[in-house]
Amino acid sequence: MERSDLELVLAVRDQGSLSAAALSLDVAPPVVTKRLAALEARLGQRLFQRTTRRVSPTAEGETVCERAQVLLRGFSELESELQERKSEPTGLIRLAATLGFGRLWLGPALASFQERYPRIEIQLQLSEQLPDLAADGFDGAIWLWQVEGRQAAQWVSRRLARNQRVLVASPRYIRQHGMPASLDELQQRACLIVRENRSASGQRFDVWPLQKERDKTPARVRVQGPLSSNSGELVRDWCIAGRGIMLRSLWDIAPQLASGDLVRVLPAYVMPDADVHWLAPYRADSPRRIRLLIDHLLAQFQGAPWKTKPAPLRAAPQG
Repeated sequence: MERSDLELVLAVRDQGSLSAAALSLDVAPPVVTKRLAALEARLGQRLFQRTTRRVSPTAEGETVCERAQVLLRGFSELESELQERKSEPTGLIRLAATLGFGRLWLGPALASFQERYPRIEIQLQLSEQLPDLAADGFDGAIWLWQVEGRQAAQWVSRRLARNQRVLVASPRYIRQHGMPASLDELQQRACLIVRENRSASGQRFDVWPLQKERDKTPARVRVQGPLSSNSGELVRDWCIAGRGIMLRSLWDIAPQLASGDLVRVLPAYVMPDADVHWLAPYRADSPRRIRLLIDHLLAQFQGAPWKTKPAPLRAAPQG
C-alpha cells in the first residue's frame, strides 16, 4: 500500500461517500471508485459496504483505517522533523527560574544560547515562587529542587547539574566563636536565615533539613539568629562579614570557599535535594528549540562549573 492509498481509505470513511471523498481529495469521483476497487482487489478484502445512501467501512476496512491513521501520522512527524533539521530553529521560549541562580548562572547560559540561535526569542521570569507552568504559559523552569505531589505527575523533570547546600561561616566568625562540633551546638549559635523560595510543603525557614553526606542519615535542626532576609545575597554578605553561620548552595558560594572568605562548618552534613532541575509541563513531543535548549544547558552546567570556574556575572560594587 502507498501513502495515497492510506489517504484514500480515510477520506472515504470520514466523508461517508465516494463523491464527497473525491471532493476532499480534489479528484474526479470515477478516480476514487477505480482506485478503491483496485485496492480491494489487491488486498482480497472488501473494505467498504456501498449503498445508494451511504458508504461504511467493513471490519477489515476499519482495521485498515486505524492503521492508516497511525502510519500517516508517522509520515507527517517524520517530514516535520526533517524540515526542522533543515531549517534554522525559530520561536519563543518562556522560562521561569529562581532569582539568584537565574541571574548568576542561567542568564549568561541563555545569552550564549540565543547568540547561537538568533531567531529564537527567550523570555525569562525570575521569581521566588515556582509558577504553574502550564496555566501560566511557560515552556519550562530551571529550579533548585524536584517537584513532588500533583505537579510531579503532570510535569517532566530532568537534572541539569548536581548541587549541594552546605553550612559555612567566615574565618572571622570561627576565630571569635569557635567551630561548632555538633548539630546540638549549631542550634545555640547565631545562624543567618534566608527567607526565600518557600516550598509547597510549607517548610519552615528556621528548620534546616540536613543529612549526613556519607550515609544519608537525616537530621532536622531548629536554628536561631538575630539576622534574616529574603535576599540570599544579603545573607551571604552578612556571613562573609562574620555575623553568623549560613546554609547556602555551592553555586552561590563556591568562589568564596575557594578564596578562603568562607569555610565549611560541620562538613559531614549537607542539605539534600538541592540539584538544578529542568521542569516542564508534559507534552508528547517537545519543539526542537526546547530540545536544543536542554542540550545547551546540560553542556553549560556539566560538572557543576561553579566548583571550578568563577561566576560569569557578579554585580560591581556601587559607590
